Amino acid sequence: MIEKDVLITLAEEYLKDTPNYLVDLTVGAGNSLTVEIDNDEGVDIDDCVALSRHLESKLDRNSEDFELTVTSTGLTSPFKTRRQYRKYAGKEVEVLTRAGIKTSGILRSSDEEGFTLTVTRKVKQEGAKRKTMVEEDLHLAYDDVKYTKYLIRFK
Repeated sequence: MIEKDVLITLAEEYLKDTPNYLVDLTVGAGNSLTVEIDNDEGVDIDDCVALSRHLESKLDRNSEDFELTVTSTGLTSPFKTRRQYRKYAGKEVEVLTRAGIKTSGILRSSDEEGFTLTVTRKVKQEGAKRKTMVEEDLHLAYDDVKYTKYLIRFK
């Protein structure tokens, strides 16, 4: 079986001089290898092909038979790295917390511990007849979040 650590090293070695970065790498049953990459500007098909060729050139098919898939992250896939949080700063995202609370808002910033999400809520102010829209910043720790993903809206 092909070692995951070896593949990660090979992929990161190749990607270090490119704008692309490794998001996820899985080794499935029967040496089914899936490498997921991203880029702050978007991944080109040529980037996937080049990484695939690089990895195949470093692996020996005679000693280990494998199936290799190199792909970009899906637009609506959950974030897997902190760099993706930086990539989507200023964009609308959906968050599901480990407590089961789903919310959406604008991803304002992120750091090593978590990220800030600006949500808009309808709140009835004391003495007011109608509810008004109020923006509120929520700081969420990465460990408290089940998933975060880019939210696509068609207006």
